[in-house]
Amino acid sequence: MDLNPADARFAARLAELLPEDVLRPVAPRYLEEPRGRWQGQAGLLALPHDTEQVALLVRAARDARVGIVPYGGGTGLVSGQVKPDGAAPLLISLERMNSVRGIYPPENVMVAEAGAILADVQTAASEAGRLFPLSLAAEGSARIGGNLSTNAGGLNVLRYGNARDLCLGLEAVLPNGEVWNGLSRLRKDNTGYDLRDLLIGAEGTLGIITAASLKLAPIPAAVGTAVMVVPSPAAALELLSLAREQVAEGISAFELIHGEGLRFLTEVLPDVRQPFDDPPEWSVLIEFGLSPGLNPQEQLEALFARALTRGVASDGLIAQSETQRHELWMVREQIPEANRLIGSVSSHDISIPISVIPEFIARGREVVADLGPLRINAFGHLGDGNLHYNVFPPKGRQRAEFADLAPVVKRVVHDLVDEMDGSISAEHGIGRLKVEDLERYADPAKLSAMRAIKAALDPLGIMNPGVVLR
Repeated sequence: MDLNPADARFAARLAELLPEDVLRPVAPRYLEEPRGRWQGQAGLLALPHDTEQVALLVRAARDARVGIVPYGGGTGLVSGQVKPDGAAPLLISLERMNSVRGIYPPENVMVAEAGAILADVQTAASEAGRLFPLSLAAEGSARIGGNLSTNAGGLNVLRYGNARDLCLGLEAVLPNGEVWNGLSRLRKDNTGYDLRDLLIGAEGTLGIITAASLKLAPIPAAVGTAVMVVPSPAAALELLSLAREQVAEGISAFELIHGEGLRFLTEVLPDVRQPFDDPPEWSVLIEFGLSPGLNPQEQLEALFARALTRGVASDGLIAQSETQRHELWMVREQIPEANRLIGSVSSHDISIPISVIPEFIARGREVVADLGPLRINAFGHLGDGNLHYNVFPPKGRQRAEFADLAPVVKRVVHDLVDEMDGSISAEHGIGRLKVEDLERYADPAKLSAMRAIKAALDPLGIMNPGVVLR
């Protein structure tokens, strides 16, 4: 069904219904996405003040059959926030709807509007003596509505789960313009279908999240951070098992780091201080967040001693200050920036059953090597099975020289992921980038059900058209 553009006539109709400061010209930043794969377009930008204005905008778009692109912080990496072709849509940004509506420390709950920046949500929780554990590289600009719409992951999934696991309830505007008042603070509510879980991860294709009830957690009494050198990914998994035996759920993060990523840092970001003069081929960044009475440094020392005895670690560094802890994390957090500066031939956000990650890494090296002299940087959230598996040109050569290989690389990597019962999207979503991949690898029954849900809730196809489903 064809959509109409958000043209001057549509803008004039909205202007009669809304305060004059809601509608804006579309600034270039709203039409860009971080990886520069697509340039978006929009006929009109709306910055509503409240949920009722969002509902009014959606009803007007429904009546005029105008597509809507919901806009969060613009940090998504699969281009779900831009619409490059077709009828120019109405772009709705919730950046003005950024307040914390309430914090309930005894319940470990916060209610925040969708436009609240993730870092501000974290700060508000901290000021209330609580932790909101979702942590991302883009947390200074990502907004909580976008985090939920993409079911963001990040660094603490091992302990606290994805964005979905940190949400109790939602307020949202559905495609017909109705407001769903689902801001429950309950942990148990078995009253039928869970619309919360349906909207989380839907990337704005089933409605617009306007507010959320978020789970908070106690702030760990003490935090310890270390980097340990391991001989292989298999040894890293054994180290993870030892850590779990020792501190159970006290592991906040367990990040696998590949030597290629460290060499990239040396090559393009030499000011990043690395813990070892000679970058190890494999290492793990570990963080413990423990309860009162447990010393994380002592626990990390004990873990290293056990790992050394078993041959699963050969060297290590335990942060002795907050400055050292920051430096260790800076290494991990700057690897994606180094990747960007090097320029990948093909990047993959994948999830693999944890026990077969070593086999995947070994087989992946073989299938990529068959295509040419390419470099691989495989790193990421080992504790939850999420690898960022990125393929690069040889040193001294540019990715443009290998542009014809990009789809082939993606295909062989994703075929291997599928063969090993993994997922071709671990935490970045589908967006526009992976629509074809979803069609290729998704279970047919799941895909059919998704299309039926989309047709039932959004029969005109106005909500983020072309995202997730073709």
